[in-house]
Amino acid sequence: MPSIVGIVTIAQESRFQLTDAQGVSHLFVLSPHALAEGDDLEPLQREQARVRVHFEAARNILGYRAERIERA
Repeated sequence: MPSIVGIVTIAQESRFQLTDAQGVSHLFVLSPHALAEGDDLEPLQREQARVRVHFEAARNILGYRAERIERA
């Protein structure tokens, strides 16, 4: 499963934006099977936490489906 490391710059409900080291922003939606919930995203965004997101391509949405988030 692919993964990316970056900083959580925007969080809203189960959606978030991750900005990588090159300054590229990536949009994610939490998978229903993720080991995180929407309430977990706000503290990560507030702290500008560096995280690794394991993800899959998602159909019918703009962005990726985050399967797992862990602090990097």
